[in-house]
Amino acid sequence: MTTGRTIPRNLRHLRLLPAIADHRSLTGAAQVSGLSQTAVTHALHKLETAVGSALFDRNSAGAFPTDRGLVLLARVRRALDRLDPALESLAPGLSRVATHSQLTALITTAQTGNVSLAARQLGLAQPTVHRAVTDLERAADRSLFDRARSGLVPHRACLSLCRAARLAFAELDQAEADLAEFDGREGGRVVLGALPLSRSDLLPAALVAFRQERPETPVIVHDSRYEDLLAGLIAGEVDAIIGALRNPAPAAEVEQRPLFEDRLCFVSGPEHPLAGETSLTIENLARWPWIVPREGAPARLQFQEFFAKHGLRPPENVIESGSVLLMRETLRQSDMLGCISGWQAAAEVRHRLMTPLPVQPDVPARKIGVTLRRDWMPTTAQRRMLDLLTEAARNL
Repeated sequence: MTTGRTIPRNLRHLRLLPAIADHRSLTGAAQVSGLSQTAVTHALHKLETAVGSALFDRNSAGAFPTDRGLVLLARVRRALDRLDPALESLAPGLSRVATHSQLTALITTAQTGNVSLAARQLGLAQPTVHRAVTDLERAADRSLFDRARSGLVPHRACLSLCRAARLAFAELDQAEADLAEFDGREGGRVVLGALPLSRSDLLPAALVAFRQERPETPVIVHDSRYEDLLAGLIAGEVDAIIGALRNPAPAAEVEQRPLFEDRLCFVSGPEHPLAGETSLTIENLARWPWIVPREGAPARLQFQEFFAKHGLRPPENVIESGSVLLMRETLRQSDMLGCISGWQAAAEVRHRLMTPLPVQPDVPARKIGVTLRRDWMPTTAQRRMLDLLTEAARNL
């Protein structure tokens, strides 16, 4: 079994893999890349040494990818398909000279708006990062930032290139996971964005099942704001977002896969004055303070539409939060009311920690599911996580 290796991020060397495969020879690759055959042979040798196995079978008929070479080649093609159009649109020929270190410096500088901060984040000297960005601008024959008093403001073309580069680098990370799976090892990682609806039963059930099957694969769960998770998903830094789906879909780059439907629930603490009320009116509900999902969330929109539908202004005395724990404790210690997913509330109601109100919102069911990047090609581990989420939803 091949031991774990790291794929070099030398873009010029990686570009030779599809060239060799397309021309079935190192000579043909040398001609189209403008390198000598000796240079191509040396670059391929370095790649094969780094990944720990031959990537091409070479004989009198030509050079043909090995099975392991095909795994890496597929990801390299996807990476270059994302990166090269962005580079070439910036400047013809830029794809032949831009390096991984330059693009990494560009991405971090665009994120921080400051070369010194970028250098600190990358663990490099400030002149090194400055030179990498400047060299890339010089090769593109254009500035990529506006130098403002507040810092460096990336141009739109710079942001497009950064996004393409991040997606390309994500593909190379996926390649290492694919090669690990090919060798019979656990590889890569799974990065999930967890919206409030996913955290009570669905995601925990899937995570437990996943860990039983794959005890060594790292899993990272982010519970940030939806907009932040979506940005990470589109950039290739988050694999999937689990929770309430948006209508319409938030961006052309993503697809949404429903798992089940959920309805809103109005709740109180067990000791609330309204908990035993049988003749509760909607007007009465509007007079109480509430803890509700944050502004812009689908559940918050339904909460507001419920009162508007009955000719009432939505309650304005509200606390915004997506935390079930915070809601539970707030309701227990106060006379506030809560607006929450019925699915999330089920366990709290079952344990008598929350009490459903006799008036419930007459709003449409919401689709709960998984949001993915439309052109994403998951690794074996990531695909298995999606399968386990589907199974967990089926068992709810």
